[in-house]
Amino acid sequence: MIIITGGAGFIGSNLALALNNRGIEDILIVDDLTDGTKFRNLADTKITDYMDLSVFRERFNANTFDRIEAVFHLGACSDTTLWDGKYMMDNNYEYSKELALWCHKNLIPFIYASSASVYGDGNNGFSESIECEKPLNVYAYSKWLFDQWIRKQSFSNQVVGLRYFNVYGKNEAHKNHMASVAYHLLQQYQRGETLKLFGEYDGYQAGEQQRDFIYVDDAVNVNLWFWDNPQTSGIFNCGTGEAQTFNDIAYAIQAIHKEVDLEYIPFPEKLKNAYQSYTQADISKLREAGYSTAFKNLSQGVKNYIAKQ
Repeated sequence: MIIITGGAGFIGSNLALALNNRGIEDILIVDDLTDGTKFRNLADTKITDYMDLSVFRERFNANTFDRIEAVFHLGACSDTTLWDGKYMMDNNYEYSKELALWCHKNLIPFIYASSASVYGDGNNGFSESIECEKPLNVYAYSKWLFDQWIRKQSFSNQVVGLRYFNVYGKNEAHKNHMASVAYHLLQQYQRGETLKLFGEYDGYQAGEQQRDFIYVDDAVNVNLWFWDNPQTSGIFNCGTGEAQTFNDIAYAIQAIHKEVDLEYIPFPEKLKNAYQSYTQADISKLREAGYSTAFKNLSQGVKNYIAKQ
């Protein structure tokens, strides 16, 4: 059996479907369905079982599972605007440590979600070294601290941390305000509204803030490649290696729906000094590990995203 925590979420549900496409259906989905709308992400997926996060945490700590082939740990609180540090550290840090130690004890491959947010403002670069890391919020700190803990351990199993950059694609609707800019722009288009982007901020002209946008299918492929290559462990960036502007997303939508207009809104006060205006993954370590598949650019990814709406 394969375990996917956060399996009803964005990347987790896409990973489950990709496993189905390989003929794998013996999957345990672990999640918190307090937001029941997330069930839609699994409606077209074949799984063996679903388990609530709280029950799963009790059961693996009691070591009641067997025949586990791999754990993909994607479950986390990903709300970068949440400042409840007690909750964030228990959910993202303590829980992750417990699960990692259980996988180590049972020699189970452990592939987990880190985050590009650990790089903060990016002034020190985006390579997988502590010199580049400076989290700006408690979410980023919880991810960063777990990475530091991982680095200090001596594991006998495969352990891979993937620092996701800006992932976008199918099954992210439940993320609400934390969903990608691509999602929000597509929703605005479907409601017949003008596309809205942030105006000038942090030395960038309107809509010209840049991020490394990675299509969810590409992020899933990286996960599966590491599972296929169990000799490889470490912390790796999961991005395309190319920064593109928020305007580029709007332009990709306009290339398909030429009638849609674009406008700029003032940059929100609450995001100032806690916002990444530029990210670009250094993927040299990923390439050196042997991952050679090309990544989709925004034009290709947005086109696929629209086709799956």
